[in-house]
Amino acid sequence: MAKILLKNIGTILSGDITNPVLEGDSILIDGPTIAAVGREGDLNTMDVEKVLDINRATVAPGFIDSHCHVCVGDYTPRQFATNFIEGELHGGVTTVISAGEVHYPGRPKDAPGAKALAILSARTYANFRPGGVKVIGGGLILEKGLNEKDFEEMAREGVRHVGEIGLGSIKQPEDAAPLVRLAKRYGMTVMMHTGGISIPGSSTVTAEMVRATDPDIVSHLNGGPTAIPLSEVEILVKETDLFLEVVQCGNPLVAIEAIKMIKEHKAMSRVIIGNDMPSGTGVISLGILRTLNLISSLGGVSGSDAVAMATGNTARCYKLNRGLIREGYEADLIMMDTPMGSVGRDAVSAIEAGDIPGIGLVMVDGVVKAQVSRNTPPPMRKCVISGPEQSVG
Repeated sequence: MAKILLKNIGTILSGDITNPVLEGDSILIDGPTIAAVGREGDLNTMDVEKVLDINRATVAPGFIDSHCHVCVGDYTPRQFATNFIEGELHGGVTTVISAGEVHYPGRPKDAPGAKALAILSARTYANFRPGGVKVIGGGLILEKGLNEKDFEEMAREGVRHVGEIGLGSIKQPEDAAPLVRLAKRYGMTVMMHTGGISIPGSSTVTAEMVRATDPDIVSHLNGGPTAIPLSEVEILVKETDLFLEVVQCGNPLVAIEAIKMIKEHKAMSRVIIGNDMPSGTGVISLGILRTLNLISSLGGVSGSDAVAMATGNTARCYKLNRGLIREGYEADLIMMDTPMGSVGRDAVSAIEAGDIPGIGLVMVDGVVKAQVSRNTPPPMRKCVISGPEQSVG
């Protein structure tokens, strides 16, 4: 693959919530990874074959949707919708994480079937990228009868995480906790449904149930869509060290109140952002951007910190080599800018004002997959590409 230079960048958002804005105006990409970040004059650009002039707009890591109920390819029977994952690409999302293939038609609800479905989905999406989006499929749905040999096999076959606990026959902490320990033993990240009932078969989950189960992630802290009381949210924020997921298809009031608690408790490094769709709420291509707008414009989170919650925080949670603009990380990048007509002067201030920024470029592994988004408002500034022709997905 060619060496690529992104130059004339106005702002580089790192994805690292401890240092969200980087010095520099250029990023050098070598093949699928980031080779260097800094001032153009300080980078070794001798062998660069393609130059992307960002025209003083903002570059950030591609967003990671921490909560998506993928199904078959890029189709969901939940909403009879096709190309919904590719639609997320046009909202700046370059990675989607399955929270469990719960909408799979005829989903088996026994241990052998749950294991088979998780392996099938993990391996299928490893070979299939809708529009270029990296899908981490195979969110295991916990069913009664799963044992250590099952987890050993699933880990060997590429299953990396457990989907929302509570969507299968395992619901109570006394049943879930031993399986959670097994999952963690084999390197899996564990989600747990939190809050009220979302679909038939799910159940209300309290803060005490979450603590007794000990997952890695409090799924949809703000409800999916019905939230637990704020007193319960406070327990999860202040008395645990779990990752706290805020979703689009949840309760917006609880999202804001939770973010205020999280800021007060200095726990913003634990926040991750998801869509929680497809669901009864629908298919929301710009769900991650809308959630960033919500927590920034009404919750008082800076736009750069909000971006880090949807990138580096989630990558750290799932141990992914992406989500940060840093040497050696996968070159999953987006260019975004204040949209035409916004009061924002750039992408960050547009987010803080509650405006969806315009996406002007999406790259996955150093390959351009989309230019001006078909879903966001048009960005004020355009990226200019010079060098050998490159097909755009």
